[in-house]
Amino acid sequence: MTATDGGDRGLATFAATIDHTVLGPETTLADVHDLLDEASEYGTNVCVPPCYVAAAAEYASDVTLATVVGFPHGQHATAAKVAEAERAHADGADELDVVINVGRLQAGDHEAVRTEVTAVVGATPLPVKVIVETALLSDEQKHAAGELVQEAGAAFLKTSTGFADGGATLPDVELLAEYLPVKASGGVGSYDEAVAMLDAGAERIGASSGVEIVRGHPGFEG
Repeated sequence: MTATDGGDRGLATFAATIDHTVLGPETTLADVHDLLDEASEYGTNVCVPPCYVAAAAEYASDVTLATVVGFPHGQHATAAKVAEAERAHADGADELDVVINVGRLQAGDHEAVRTEVTAVVGATPLPVKVIVETALLSDEQKHAAGELVQEAGAAFLKTSTGFADGGATLPDVELLAEYLPVKASGGVGSYDEAVAMLDAGAERIGASSGVEIVRGHPGFEG
């Protein structure tokens, strides 16, 4: 299997690994509608800001809808993250991407990190992807994050918010995949890059260029 042929990933299977994303501070409802239209056409999932979840769920109920919690820095109070998760669930989100408290992890306050992630995971029945912001962590801290998030019952580890200096790398995906399924996010902009991440152990790709990535699949005819 190579990064140019996609292995045995057919177009629909491949597209379903992509979380087509719009999370910038200037995102409008029109941007979200455009994203959902593209996701419906190309078979991807979406990740949108929390304020648009209810509208997005109503606009395109057939699209798997993720939103973010504690975004982008992760330093919200635990109660605020729990409330965000509960609200997102009530508004119709299918999945949650929550930002870990990087400062507490770096300071070695592992119990606080574990307790917080456990609280968010337990707040709703939705799958939780935990963003650990790998570009800010040492390998030792990445391993600690993997262990803590796994123990907290999360569904995925996610590399990056896209708002720190640096995004997903193949070594980081391989490291995190030792603990949980991985969502590679940050800096993945092409089909070949996405396939390389999947080959390294990722099961999801987060990208603002989801359409371009899907259009690069050898089975795409457009």
